[in-house]
Amino acid sequence: MSLAMANPTIGYRNLQRKLKRWIFPVVLCLIFLAQCAWFVRTQSLTYDEPVDIAGGLEAWRDHRFELYNDHTPLARLLVSLPLLDQRWQIDLQTSSTVGWRVSRISPDPESLAERARAMNVFCGLILAFVLWATARRLFSESAANVALALYVFSPTVIANFSVATTDGAVTVLIFACAAQLLRWRARPSWERTIAMGVLLGLMLLAKFSAPVMFVLAILWMLVLKPQGLAFNPVRWNWTKVAAALAIAFFVVWAGYFFHVSRLTVHDQVLTVSFPHRANVVYKPVHNRMNFSILVPAGEYLEGFRTVVRHNRHGMPAYLFGEASKTGGWRSYYPAVMLLKWPVITLLLFAASLLLLLLGKIPAPRGIWVVASFPAVYLGFAIFSHFDMGDRHILPVYIFVLLFAGSIWEAIRPNPVLVLVAILAISLQAADIMRYAPDYISYFNVFVPADDSYKLLSDSSLDWGQGLLALRRYERQHPDEKIWLAYFGSIEPQVYGIRARPLGEGERVEGTLVVSSSNLAGQFLDDPSSYRWVLRYPRVEVLNHSLQVFRVPAKFTVNTTPNRWHEWAR
Repeated sequence: MSLAMANPTIGYRNLQRKLKRWIFPVVLCLIFLAQCAWFVRTQSLTYDEPVDIAGGLEAWRDHRFELYNDHTPLARLLVSLPLLDQRWQIDLQTSSTVGWRVSRISPDPESLAERARAMNVFCGLILAFVLWATARRLFSESAANVALALYVFSPTVIANFSVATTDGAVTVLIFACAAQLLRWRARPSWERTIAMGVLLGLMLLAKFSAPVMFVLAILWMLVLKPQGLAFNPVRWNWTKVAAALAIAFFVVWAGYFFHVSRLTVHDQVLTVSFPHRANVVYKPVHNRMNFSILVPAGEYLEGFRTVVRHNRHGMPAYLFGEASKTGGWRSYYPAVMLLKWPVITLLLFAASLLLLLLGKIPAPRGIWVVASFPAVYLGFAIFSHFDMGDRHILPVYIFVLLFAGSIWEAIRPNPVLVLVAILAISLQAADIMRYAPDYISYFNVFVPADDSYKLLSDSSLDWGQGLLALRRYERQHPDEKIWLAYFGSIEPQVYGIRARPLGEGERVEGTLVVSSSNLAGQFLDDPSSYRWVLRYPRVEVLNHSLQVFRVPAKFTVNTTPNRWHEWAR
C-alpha cells in the first residue's frame, strides 16, 4: 500500500499540487482558444484555404489527389474532415491570372470556415502541450510555463493555427519529431522506434518542406547513442533506422490511400497513370529504354517534383517596396523575423541563447540536437525562392519559444529579474492587442501599422482575409459608390460584397478599396497598376489589410513612378 493511500491527507495534498501545476497551462490554453475563436469569426477565408479544403474534399470523396498537388494531403484531409457531408461545396475554377477563383461556397463561407479552421486550432492545442512538455523535460516546469505564455501571445501562432492551411500541421510534426528524437535517444526501445517512424511519416505527409527535416532526423537516429555519438558506422543504429524508414514509408502510402501509380517510358515518352485520374504525359524523355514500373504513392513524387520546379523558377515576392517575379532574396526571412516576430520574444531568445553558450544556463543533454532542426530549416528557407510570408518559417519560431523559455533558469534566483520577465510577457500580451483579431497583419512595435504595407505583403500582411470587414464598412456606408481591387481567391460576392471590381490600370472616382498586396503588386502584370491611388487621401484601413481611399469627382492622374519610389524609400 502506498504512503498516499495509507494517509489520506498526503494523497489530498498531492492532488492539490497536481491541480495547481495544471491551472496555469490550462488557463493559457483557454486564452489561446479565445483568441483563435475571435480570429475565426472575424476573418474571411484567406487565399489558400479554399483550395486546401477543396483538395481535401476531393481526396475524401473521390480518392483523387489532383487539385494543385503541390501540397501533401495530411492537413487537407484534416481540415476537410468536418465537411464530408455533400451540402458543403466549394466551386473552384482555375484562373490564368491568380491561380484559382472561388465563385460559390455552400451553404455559406463563414460556417464552412468555422468547421474547417477548428481542426487546425486543435493542432495548435496539441503543439502547445508538446512545447510545454518538452520545455519542462529539458529545463523546468516554470520555464515550460514561460515558453507556453509566449506561445499563447504570439500573433503568427494564433493566425496560422486559425486558418485551414498546411503550415500548422508541418510545424506540429517537425517539433514533435525533434522532441521524440530526444526521448528515443535516452531509451531507443522498439516502442519509441515505432513512434518515431509514425511521426516521421506524418511529417512527410504534412508539407513538401519536411523531407529536409526527415533526412536530418534519420541522420541523427543513425549516430545517436544514450551515452553520446557513434562515429564508427559499424555501431550505427542500422536496424532501428531501417524499421523507422519502413514505418514512415507505410504511413506516407496510407496517406495516399495505398494508391499505386504506373510509370511507363515508351518511345521517349513518359506516361504516368494515377488512380482515379487521367494519365499525365511528359515528353520528350532523354531515355531510349522502354519500361514500365509500379510506384506506391506516386502522387507524392509528382507533387514533390512540382515544388522543386517552382523553387527553381521562383515565385513572386515583395520586400521593402520592391516587387519581384522570382523572389530569392537572402535577406527576406531574416527581415521577416525582425519585422513580424514580437520584440520581447526575440530579446528573450537572444539572451537565452547567449547564456546557454556561455554556460550560465545549464545546457540540457541533447539541446544542440534539437537546435539543429530550426537551424537547418531556416537555412533552406533563406536559400529557397519561396519568399511568401512568415508562415513559411513558423516551425523555426516554435523552437525560438523553447529556447526563450529557458531564460527562467538564469533569472529565477533573482526576484527582480523574475518580475521583469513577467512584466515583459505582459507587455507582449498587450502588444499583440494592437492588431487583434487581425493577427495575420501583425508587425512589431517599431513598425507603424499604417506603413506596414511598404515593407511586406502577401501572407505577412494581406492574404485576402478582409472581406468581412469590408462587408461591415459597406453596411455602415450604404450610399457610397465603392470600387474594389481585392487580392484573394474568393469572388467578393460570395461574402455579399456589392463593391464594383477595379481592374488594373482603371481610373475611377469615389471610394476605392485596394488590398495591400495589390499596392505591392508582385502578383500583377504591372506592379504599379494601383499605385496611382497613393496621391489621394487614405481615409481608413480595414482589417489592417484593405486601404480605403477617397478620389474626388475631378482628378488628375500622375502616372510618373517617382511618388511610389519616394514612399518605398
